[in-house]
Amino acid sequence: MSASPVWHPFTQHALEPAMKRIVRTEGAYLIDEEDSHIVDAISSWWVITHGHRHPAIMEAIRRAVESYDQVIFAEYTHAPAEELASGLIEIAPAGLKHVFYSDSGSTAVEVALKMAIGYFHNIGAPRSRISVMEHSYHGDTIGTMSAGERGVFNSAYEPLLFAVDRLPFPEPGREQETLDAFEHFCASGQVAALIVEPLVLGAGGMKIYPAFVLTELKRIAEQHGILLIADEVMTGWGRTGTLFACEQAGIAPDILCTSKGLTGGALPLAATLCTAEIFDAHLSPDRRRTFFHSSSYTANPIACAAAVANLAVWKEEPVGGRIEALAAKQRRHLKRFAADPRFRNVRQAGTIAALDLCVPAGGYLADVGPRLRAFFRQRRLLIRPLGNVIYLIPPYCIADADLDRAYDAIDEAAFAFATGRL
Repeated sequence: MSASPVWHPFTQHALEPAMKRIVRTEGAYLIDEEDSHIVDAISSWWVITHGHRHPAIMEAIRRAVESYDQVIFAEYTHAPAEELASGLIEIAPAGLKHVFYSDSGSTAVEVALKMAIGYFHNIGAPRSRISVMEHSYHGDTIGTMSAGERGVFNSAYEPLLFAVDRLPFPEPGREQETLDAFEHFCASGQVAALIVEPLVLGAGGMKIYPAFVLTELKRIAEQHGILLIADEVMTGWGRTGTLFACEQAGIAPDILCTSKGLTGGALPLAATLCTAEIFDAHLSPDRRRTFFHSSSYTANPIACAAAVANLAVWKEEPVGGRIEALAAKQRRHLKRFAADPRFRNVRQAGTIAALDLCVPAGGYLADVGPRLRAFFRQRRLLIRPLGNVIYLIPPYCIADADLDRAYDAIDEAAFAFATGRL
C-alpha cells in the first residue's frame, strides 16, 4: 500500500495494494479517478439503501447546511431532530416511545446496553448480566465487543471485555437448544437484557435463522422480566424484506438500535429507541439517575435532516416494491447455485443473499477471502467476502445487468478456485 498517512478500517496495510480514490458516487456505483464505474454490490458496508446520492436526500442536506452546523444537544433541540424522532416512533414497532441519538451502529448498541443496565439499577432491582447469541457482531466499542463473538475481531482486547451469557446459534433442527439455553440463563435472575441481530447475523457470516426463534426468545424474555434489545443496525430499513426484521417475528423489542440506512447511507447517524418504562426509570428529581451518555455530535442537524428526507422517500416512493423486486431477483440468481457442489448453505433473507465457497479451511481468516476480493475488484465489483462467505447486499436501485454481472463473477471465481487459478 502507498505511503498515505491514512489508517483504513479492517485493513492489513502490509498486504493490501494502494487504494484507488473514489471521486464521486451515483446510484449503485462508486466512480474512481480513472472514471471506472464500480458496482457497489454491498452498499458500501450495508449503508446505502436507495442508491448513492438520492436526489431528495441530497437536497435536504443542501437546505440544512444553509441553516445549521452542530448544535449542543444537551442544551437545545432543533426541528430536524424533533421531526425525525416523531417519524421514527410512527414507523417503529409498537411501544417504542423515546429516541436517543448517537452517531454509529456501535454507539447505538452501547447506548442500548447502558439503558438496560441503568433501568434495573434505577428501579432498585439491579441486574448485571447480558445474554447474547453466538457468532453475533454488535460493534467495536468495549461494550459492543463484549456482546459480540470473541475471536479475531477482538482477541487483542480481551482484558478489557466483560463476561456475557452466550446462547448457541439456532442451527436448523437445533433451535430448541438456543431457547433452552436462554431459559437456563434467565433462571439466575441476573439477566438484564438479551441482545440479538434479528433474523440475520451480519459480520458473523450472514447466518440466517427463522423468525419463530425470535418470537420465542421475546416470550421467554417477557416471562422473566428481561429486556429484549433488537440490533437492527444492519437488518433495518428493508434489508430482510420488511422495514424492520422484528416485524417478521411479530414482536416489539424493548430497545431498538438503528443506523446505516437511517439516512439512506448519506451521513453518519444512529438512534436507540426505547419504551416509556425505560425512559421513566431515568426520569427523576435525583440527578444521579440521569442517563449519562453523549457525544459531541449528538443529533447533528444536517444528518437528522437527511434522515427526515429518508423517511419521506419511504413514504412517497415505491420502496417496498423495489425491495420485493430485488428479493425476487436474488432468489432467481441463487437457484443456479442451489445444487452446485462448489458451494454450500446457499441462503437468502429479503434482499440479502449469501453462499459459502467450499474451501479446506473456512472462516473469516480463510486465505481465499482476500483473493476473492481482488478477483471481484478486477471486474469492477465491490464485493467483500467474509472469508469464504460470499454475500450480496446491493442498493435497491441496482440494475439487472449489474446484478447479473455480480453473480456471473461469483460463478467465475468458483471456477477459478476449483481449477487452481485463484
